[in-house]
Amino acid sequence: MKEKTHRNDVHTDNLFKAILALETVEECYDFFEDLCTMKELADMTQRVRAARMLLNGATYEQIVKKVEISTATISRINRCIQYGSGGYRTVLGRLPAGEVE
Repeated sequence: MKEKTHRNDVHTDNLFKAILALETVEECYDFFEDLCTMKELADMTQRVRAARMLLNGATYEQIVKKVEISTATISRINRCIQYGSGGYRTVLGRLPAGEVE
């Protein structure tokens, strides 16, 4: 039996198309506040901050102090940066350096 992944799921495709349809930061706030809990949104924000810091050479200790995120989560983010599909590098590479800490 073929394993179903997020890369071939029409429903996930539709979610991503909905995100790509957003045109402003304000629309993103509105959509993600409806879609996610405040905790989920805060977690995603922390992960992006931690990824930026890792890419800029910060240590786990520096990230824990500044972002208040667990070392286990930082480790997962680091594995994604090192061995993942490149999503963090792509997105953060498109933002001006001052946009994300």
